Amino acid sequence: MTDSALIPKRTALLLMDLQHSLLGALPNPERVLDAAQRAQRAALDADIREIHVRVAFTPEDHAAVPPHNKAFTPVARAGALAAGEPENEVHPALSESRQDRKALTVTKTRVSAFSSGSLDPLLREQGIDTLVLGGIFTSGVVLSTVRDAADKDYRLLVLSDVCADPDQQLHDTLMRSLLPTQADVMDVTAFETAVRTA
Repeated sequence: MTDSALIPKRTALLLMDLQHSLLGALPNPERVLDAAQRAQRAALDADIREIHVRVAFTPEDHAAVPPHNKAFTPVARAGALAAGEPENEVHPALSESRQDRKALTVTKTRVSAFSSGSLDPLLREQGIDTLVLGGIFTSGVVLSTVRDAADKDYRLLVLSDVCADPDQQLHDTLMRSLLPTQADVMDVTAFETAVRTA
């Protein structure tokens, strides 16, 4: 990391869009889920807050998507990513023991984790100024959330192996060239080391 050590009570782990309906687009979703579980354990051991972000739509949310929205008009027309459908919940591998972790889930209807409008006030109320991010897709929620969070002056860490994209070359380019301009990029092993010394 480029600056001071993590302060657990001011840090949150955000696991984003890790749901069945999206993981199926990856060639090896188990690798991402395994890395996310390791990040969960490290966060739990360090008493770092865990927050899940998922994308899901009520019928009203579908109806509110304007026809010029290139990303979400096809979703709305198909009635896809419907709230209440099991495949659009947080993956069971990550949610089974969330009660023990007191993890929260934020639902959004656009790309960035901050698009719901509820995430930033929640973090501010808890005095959180550092975010550790993982999720799918790297070119979607990860990139958008990093840009939003950087503009909101959060300190950012991106867990490279808790992120994935159907386009591996694009994932690699973002991790190597773009995301490091606004976040520290590390793997889960480095994160485990960082929280042990926090």
